[in-house]
Amino acid sequence: MKKILLILILMSFLTQAQMTDEIANIQKQWAIVNYQTAKDDQEKAFEKLSKAASQIVLNNPKNAYALVWEGIIYSTYAGVAGTFSAGKLAKYAKKSFEAAMEIDGSALNGSAYTSLGVLYYKVPGWPLSFGSDKKAMQHLKKGLQFNPTGIDANYFYAEFLFEEEDEYKEAKRHALLAKNAAPRPDRPIADKGRQTEIEILLAKINEELL
Repeated sequence: MKKILLILILMSFLTQAQMTDEIANIQKQWAIVNYQTAKDDQEKAFEKLSKAASQIVLNNPKNAYALVWEGIIYSTYAGVAGTFSAGKLAKYAKKSFEAAMEIDGSALNGSAYTSLGVLYYKVPGWPLSFGSDKKAMQHLKKGLQFNPTGIDANYFYAEFLFEEEDEYKEAKRHALLAKNAAPRPDRPIADKGRQTEIEILLAKINEELL
């Protein structure tokens, strides 16, 4: 019994050690750039933040948390970058998420799966890029397995169901789960921004359901 408790304590310590102050800082900076920075200034801001994220990964190549946040930053950067750069940035983000999964797929409540699922339905399909609704569904569902009541996992699954599958009732169910998700005390800016996005999505869904 003592041996089992020791293993559990050690595993908990190792998991907590993954979220360093540096990673927590870029997590906060991402929210500021994504939700509080003027659109015209976002590309340069994400470029700077992506370099900081990559430096953290360079210093901590086996830290799944660092890799997940590197992927999130590069994928969001791709969303505001010009067409020429977006594809390359999305591919870089994909590699970061896949590397995080190989180390610890449960890191940050399975965020690598959710975020990669988003990439799969946001980017174009072959031959232009790696987009795939089938893989998007697989990864988003996997993310939900890790975090069934999470705000991000449910929001992005709802968005996918609405935009790609026309499954409006199921999309609304997950959007409401996202809306009612427990607040994250360490991520108030991200929660506020996401809740705004959820309300916009719900309005679109309700319009289709009328």
